[in-house]
Amino acid sequence: MKFAAIADVHGNCPALEAVLGDIAELGIREIVNLGDHVSGPLEAVRTADLLMERGFPSVQGDQDRILVELWRGGKSTRSDFSQLERRHFEWMAGMPPTLAYRENVFLCHASPKDDAAFWLDHVTADGSVRASPIDTIETGAGGIDAELILCGHTHIPRVVRLRDGRMVVNPGSVGLPGYDGRTPVPYVVEVGTPHACYAILERTRAGWSATLRYVPYDSTAMAALARDKGMPSWASAIASGWVER
Repeated sequence: MKFAAIADVHGNCPALEAVLGDIAELGIREIVNLGDHVSGPLEAVRTADLLMERGFPSVQGDQDRILVELWRGGKSTRSDFSQLERRHFEWMAGMPPTLAYRENVFLCHASPKDDAAFWLDHVTADGSVRASPIDTIETGAGGIDAELILCGHTHIPRVVRLRDGRMVVNPGSVGLPGYDGRTPVPYVVEVGTPHACYAILERTRAGWSATLRYVPYDSTAMAALARDKGMPSWASAIASGWVER
């Protein structure tokens, strides 16, 4: 069994198209999507339409949830919100927060119990972003009866083998390789490459294997769009993998 996992597209349709093309060239037919599909200043409608057309098994990310909540509340001045139509909100609203996929695979956005949690990584008191201790990760995986657990949210590609043999994989971000955050303290995530990232998962006789794959694409237009919409940190991350300070 082999399939691909994507996450955190954030409206970057050229990056998504590059990743889907790469997956197709590799002959992989199954793809799962771990959420945060369209949020941000980029191409929300074009991205949503492509994902809706493809119909991948998908979970709702925290930003998807927030957009749905804003829609149900009736209004927002956000760029992504103003682009979207009712059908897009209904599509996101219909996604579950977690999903069992095939045999022994569990999908979530951030962690099994919290769609906005840092799980495989954490933010320290001084604003550094570091790998989480194995005890913390295993606590978060408690009660999940699956050999393979997939999560996203942080945009940091990571593969963790738990001590009971289960594997947890974050496939990184398709569309946004860096950003600045403010909670619990100011911090910055920088992957260091502008390439779109995803994971290939394969079940072998020895167990699950994971390959993190970085796909080059022309990010010029999306970086310019982010800058034009007043998001210089997104612009620099999309262009270089580093966040402008």
